[in-house]
Amino acid sequence: MQLSIADAIDLVVRALGRAGMRPHAARIVADHLVDANLCGHEFSSLPRVLAIADELRKKPPPGEIRVVREDRCSAVIDGGDNVAYVASLTAIDKALEICRKNGVAVVGANNTWFSGRLAYYVERAARQGFVAMHTTNTTARVAPYGGIDRVLGTNPFAIAFPSEDDPLVIDIGTSSTTWGDVALARTKGEALPAGVAVDVHGRPTVDPAAALEGAFLPWGGQRGSGLAVAVQLLGILAGSAAVIDDVSNYGLFFLVIDPDILMPASEYKARVSGLRRTIAVNRPMAETSHVRVPGDGSLQRRKQGLAAGVVNLDERVYQRIVELCST
Repeated sequence: MQLSIADAIDLVVRALGRAGMRPHAARIVADHLVDANLCGHEFSSLPRVLAIADELRKKPPPGEIRVVREDRCSAVIDGGDNVAYVASLTAIDKALEICRKNGVAVVGANNTWFSGRLAYYVERAARQGFVAMHTTNTTARVAPYGGIDRVLGTNPFAIAFPSEDDPLVIDIGTSSTTWGDVALARTKGEALPAGVAVDVHGRPTVDPAAALEGAFLPWGGQRGSGLAVAVQLLGILAGSAAVIDDVSNYGLFFLVIDPDILMPASEYKARVSGLRRTIAVNRPMAETSHVRVPGDGSLQRRKQGLAAGVVNLDERVYQRIVELCST
């Protein structure tokens, strides 16, 4: 089914408000989820309302988001147990503030949970002319390479680069699937792809419920697992526990760089744009129609969605969100 963008935002704000989220925070989350939908990422869009509302009902009211330490080039933020859709926005904006003054910024945030699409935050920085990297460790749902016990989070990694047009954005998960994908498959009654998860006994499974009880597998074998460990360690640096057993205290790490500290920013943007064009015109393999530049699919889908003015939503997910608005 389809909803107008305005109706989709209103639906999310009402559902999260009923679950106890403050109006300002609910609007921030709604904007993020609708943008994810427009970019074509179903699992990280409106279906996340269900999980966020469920967690809100388990938690006491959150505190304030506070900068607890700041110096010339860095800051540490206490998320006050607010959802990280809100805390991450505070963190990236603090990083931008510091970077404008000093050319580089490192910001960590903790005491927060559920961060959404990391591309959303690094793109925000790149559109203002900065290179930005962002990682977060998450609830332990992923086994390390060769193992079957949950130790790592799905641990995404994102980096964005300014250019003469749209930023070049790379956003990857380090697990073969995400919690959102698996939860959505369970809601829709669909099977998982083969090879992404094991059950509690370490047997391969395509059953979402069994995968949620067992463990997801790392993306890219030992290489993806190694990157997941690196993200976990940066999360610890930001203030999280070594292994996160519940939905709390994720460690958000942000690095923002002004290209001007190394070379003229205009020249750097031109080179980024040049590389994008070079990739795009690379001769495709026989089975592909063109070579895809990382992140450009999401950017194009967003432009098309904004032009159409609508979001697409599974009817079953829509009905469950509507039910939240009345409970």
